[in-house]
Amino acid sequence: MASAAEQLASNLNFSAFSKAEELKKRIWFTLGALLVYRLGTYIPIPGINPEAFAQAFQQQSGGVLGMFNMFAGGAVQRMAIFALGIMPYISASIIMQLMTSVIPSLEQLKKEGEQGRKVINQYTRYGTVVLALVQSYGIAIGLQSGNNIVTNPGFTFLFSATVTLLGGTMFLMWLGEQITERGIGNGISLIIMAGIVANLPHAISNTLEQGRTGAISTGIILLVAVVAVVTVAVIVFFERAQRRLLIQYPKRQVGNRMFQGDTSHLPLKLNTSGVIPPIFASSLLLLPATVAGFSNTANFPVWARSILAALGNGQPLYMVLYASMIAFFTFFYTAIVFNPKDTADQLKKHSGFIPGYRPGERTADYIDYVLTRITAIGAVYLVLVCLLPEFLITTFHVPFYLGGTSLLIVVSVTLDTVAQIQGHLIAHQYEGLIKKSKLRGGKRGR
Repeated sequence: MASAAEQLASNLNFSAFSKAEELKKRIWFTLGALLVYRLGTYIPIPGINPEAFAQAFQQQSGGVLGMFNMFAGGAVQRMAIFALGIMPYISASIIMQLMTSVIPSLEQLKKEGEQGRKVINQYTRYGTVVLALVQSYGIAIGLQSGNNIVTNPGFTFLFSATVTLLGGTMFLMWLGEQITERGIGNGISLIIMAGIVANLPHAISNTLEQGRTGAISTGIILLVAVVAVVTVAVIVFFERAQRRLLIQYPKRQVGNRMFQGDTSHLPLKLNTSGVIPPIFASSLLLLPATVAGFSNTANFPVWARSILAALGNGQPLYMVLYASMIAFFTFFYTAIVFNPKDTADQLKKHSGFIPGYRPGERTADYIDYVLTRITAIGAVYLVLVCLLPEFLITTFHVPFYLGGTSLLIVVSVTLDTVAQIQGHLIAHQYEGLIKKSKLRGGKRGR
C-alpha cells in the first residue's frame, strides 16, 4: 500500500487529467451551467425603459446597489432576470444557521446527520422563496416609482416583474445545487465568483485606457498591480492556514491482541467565518448612503447630512466603522458555525482526547481558548485585506475593480475548486493503481 501511495504521488500530473473522463464531464457541465447564468444576466425584465433605468442606476451605483451589482455580475445594472442573484439564498442560509443555534428543535435536526441536513436545506429553500418574493416586490415598487423607468406602470408590471425576479433567483438556486451535485466545486460560490470575474476584463481595460490617455500615471497602475498580487498571495496564505490540535486515542484490546492508540489532528482554520464579515459590514455601511440617494438630502437636518458625509466611502469614520464591524462579525459568525462544546463532546464520544486536558468541559475550554486567539488573528487579516484596497482607491482615485471582499471570494472559491479537482484526480489515479495491482495479482495466480 505504501508503494502504491508513493507511485500515486509521483504520477499526479497533467497527463492524469486527460484520462479522468468523469472529471472532464463535471468540468464541462460546470462551464455550461455558468454560461447559462451569464446569458441570463443580459436578459432584461419586461416593461423597463433601459435608458431611464441606466441613468437612475448611475446615481446610486456607489451604494448597496453597486455592491449587489458586483455580486450579480452586472445583472442589476441591466435589471436582468437574475438581478436578485443568489443573495436571498445566502441570506436564508445565514438565518437558518442563526436559528439552529437558538432553537433546540433545529439544533437537534442538525445533529441527526444527512437526514437532518436535508430538512434544514428544505427550510432554507422556503426561506429563500419568502425573501426573494419580498425583495422582488420591493424592487418592482421602486422601479415603478422612478421617473419614466417603467413604460406601462400598474398591476401587470408589478406582477410580471415580481414573478420574473423571483423565478430568476429560484432558477439560480437550482442551478447552483446542480453544479454542486453534478459539476465541480460549490455551485453557489461559483455563481458569485463568475459574476465578479465577468467584470474584471472591462475594469482592467478601463484602467489601461486611462493610463494611455494620461489620466492615471504608469507608476500608479504598477502599484495597483503589485498590491493586487500581494493581496492575493496574502489571502491564499491565510485561507490555507490552520492550527492543528493533537488528538490521541487510547490503546484498545481486540481478543488477545493489544493495538496501539491512534493519533490525529483537529484542524482549526484561521479564518473560520470566510467572506461573511466583509459582506455584512459593507451592506450595513452602504445602507445609509443608498437611502439618502433615494431621498432629498436638502430636507435632512444638518447633523444628519454631517453623518452621511462622514460615512462616505473612504472617510475616516467609514474606515473605523468598517474595520470594527468586520472584527465583530468575524467573532460572531465563528461562534455560530463552530461550537467547541459540541466538538469536545464528539471527541469524548469516540474516546479521543487532547493530551494534558480532561475530556469534556476542560477540552471545550481549551478549544475555545485556541479558537478565540486564532480568530483574533483572522479578524486582523480580514480588516487589512479589506481596508488596503479601499485606501488605495480613495487615495489615488484608481477606477480599478479591486475590492477586498471580491478578492476574498474569488481566491477562496478558486482554492476550493482546485482542491476538489485534485481530489478527483487522486481518486481516479488511485482506482487505476488498484486495478493494475489486481491484474498483476491475477496473472501471478495463473
